[in-house]
Amino acid sequence: MKHGHVNPSHCLEDQGITGLGDVYYNLLEPALIEAALKRDEGTLGLGGAFLVSTGKHTGRSPKDKHVVRTPSVENTIWWENNAPMAPDAFDRLHADMLTHMQGREYFVQDLFAGADPAHRLDVRVVTELAWHGLFIRHLLRRPGRHELESFIPDFTIINCPSFKADPARHGCRSETVIALNFEKKLILIGNTAYAGENKKSVFTLLNYLLPEKGVMPMHCSANHAHDEIEQTAVFFGLSGTGKTTLSADTARTLIGDDEHGWSDTGVFNFEGGCYAKTINLSAEAEPQIYATTHTFGTVVENMVFDPDTLAIDFDDASLTANTRCAYPMTCISNASPTALGGHPKNVIMLTCDAFGVLPPIARLTPAQAMYHFLSGFTSKVAGTEVGVTEPQPTFSTCFGAPFMPRRPEVYGKLLQEKIARFGAECWLVNTGWTGGAYGTGKRMPIKATRALLTAALDGSLRSVQFRRDPNFGFEVPVHVPGVDAALLEPRRTWADGAAYDAQAKKLVAMFADNFAQYVPFIDADVKAAAIG
Repeated sequence: MKHGHVNPSHCLEDQGITGLGDVYYNLLEPALIEAALKRDEGTLGLGGAFLVSTGKHTGRSPKDKHVVRTPSVENTIWWENNAPMAPDAFDRLHADMLTHMQGREYFVQDLFAGADPAHRLDVRVVTELAWHGLFIRHLLRRPGRHELESFIPDFTIINCPSFKADPARHGCRSETVIALNFEKKLILIGNTAYAGENKKSVFTLLNYLLPEKGVMPMHCSANHAHDEIEQTAVFFGLSGTGKTTLSADTARTLIGDDEHGWSDTGVFNFEGGCYAKTINLSAEAEPQIYATTHTFGTVVENMVFDPDTLAIDFDDASLTANTRCAYPMTCISNASPTALGGHPKNVIMLTCDAFGVLPPIARLTPAQAMYHFLSGFTSKVAGTEVGVTEPQPTFSTCFGAPFMPRRPEVYGKLLQEKIARFGAECWLVNTGWTGGAYGTGKRMPIKATRALLTAALDGSLRSVQFRRDPNFGFEVPVHVPGVDAALLEPRRTWADGAAYDAQAKKLVAMFADNFAQYVPFIDADVKAAAIG
């Protein structure tokens, strides 16, 4: 087997992977782009961004994700949420994938998951596509050259989009497969070129491993006040709720946009880059993210562009509404060089309410925070998952059910303990619809959302008058400078108040029905929050 660029002391042959063609280890960005262009994987765009289409799969395939049912995880996996795969089926899948890989070129990136050395995971990512190597090099954290010499992976990911699984032989749902084997410390991905599967597989690993160490893994963005690391805030939310946009505040230091851990010493980013949605992106509203789409090395996924001028059409969703760009944190001028923060002073839960019922911001008691964290109410945004073509109201517990291998109560109790121990203030922020449901109302003005968040983070929101919401019992500000008071009382934004009342009643009932599954596992104060 030939090796490119670096010949590490611990290579694929040591893991029993033999018979491949040329294998390139830890190539830098220029070499990866050169290889991707040579292999006709995409187009070099303006500024040196790499423009690529992911083909059939333009979002994640959560129904094709499996956990191998081995003895060590039998009693700790949330099987109702994680499709099992038999160990022998995984072994066949592994053997067949390695056979398929024979003689082909592959690209290897050895990377860290976790900015805190005490809790990081060393991950080897083997990719069939050169641009996947570029993508994951952005999204995870890069070891120093001296660290690569002794790098031994804790887990290995093999991503082979040209391999099609056989459901009958491999115990999976379709020809597309994402299979996690915790005992063999191996993840296999086949028949999808959507790069987000790489990063979310690592997130799933950390979501399983870290709770045993008392670390709370979080599907959230995070930032802190400039020069005040103790003024840290975290923003929970599913894709499309505003994690990346709202944490990218130039008045604060960005820790990360998607995945973090909360340990006994504070918050740390799992990743080394950002994966931002780009549909309707503008230089005026989000200048830093917009600039990355014309920056050397940025991966731009599934965006329509002019073949002659290479100009990107940010409003064209004909390939998917889930257009994205991936770039390293160094592209953001106010990013933290350490990707570390203090214990959160504010915990924000972002929801995209397609019913148009929830206020733009509400203050939560710790018990109410647990209720809304376990509920995880939001709307799946078009394109983020296969088959989602318009906003779909959903309950995704912990604001990240597709990535949660353990039962929700494990994460809920961890977060409850952290909030109680470190005294975080909790907020629910609706970035969804106002003035009516999806199709009738309009999206919450981002200017208003930013103003409300600023007031919450700088403490000024504590001094305003609050009212008790009659539907959910949380507190809602009555008046906030710079924000239309009508927005703060959603019923006033509807043309028909009775229609709002009916919609609110429907949503409250949906919350209650969904939450019934957690009642046997929660504390009395959280039960009371659920009732009142």
